[in-house]
Amino acid sequence: MSHLSRDERPLVVGIGGTVRSDSSSEAGLRSALAAAESAGARTICLTAHDIALPFYEQRTPRSASAVRLVETLRAADGLIVSSPGYHGAISGLVKNALDYAEDLAADPRPYLDGLPVGCVGVAYGKQAAVAVIDQLRSIAHALRAFPTPYAAAVVAERGAFLDGRCVDPELDAQFARVGVQVATFAAATRVAPGRFEPVA
Repeated sequence: MSHLSRDERPLVVGIGGTVRSDSSSEAGLRSALAAAESAGARTICLTAHDIALPFYEQRTPRSASAVRLVETLRAADGLIVSSPGYHGAISGLVKNALDYAEDLAADPRPYLDGLPVGCVGVAYGKQAAVAVIDQLRSIAHALRAFPTPYAAAVVAERGAFLDGRCVDPELDAQFARVGVQVATFAAATRVAPGRFEPVA
C-alpha cells in the first residue's frame, strides 16, 4: 500500500485494445494497469469504444470522446499502450488515438514530453508482436516520451485468455512488469502534482 494519498499518486493512463471489449490486447492492458495500481499509481483505462474516434484531422471539431482522450493524456504522468498486431503493424484504432496527442503540441508540456510509456503488443505470432513493440516505441519517441526498458511482446496462445482476462501466469507477469515500470518511473519523474485534471 502506498504511503501517498490518492491525490498525490501519479496518474497512469492506459490506451488500447480493440472495439471488442474482451480482446486479448485489452486484457493485457488491464493486467498492466492493475499492476501499476499495486505499485502506487492511479489509473484510467480507455479502450474499445472510448477510442473509436473519427480519423484525426487538425481542424475538425472534437467529439466528446476525443476531448476526453486529449484531456486524459494531458493529465497523465505515465502511459501504457496495448495494441493487437494486425498484418505486422499496430491497429489503426490505436494509431488514430495516439494521433490525437497532436492536440497537445502547444501545451506547456508539449505532446507526451518526458512521460514514461509502457508498450504491449499482443498477436498470434512472435514477429507481429515484436513489430508492434517496435512501432509503439518509435511513436513514443516521436511524441517526446520515453519507452520503459521492458515491453511485453505476447503471443496470444490458445487458453491464455478467458472472459477478457489473462489466465496464463507467465504472460500476466509480463503485462505486470510493464505496469510496475511505468508506475515507478511516473512517480520518480512527476513534476507538478495536480497540474491537470482529466475530464470525467
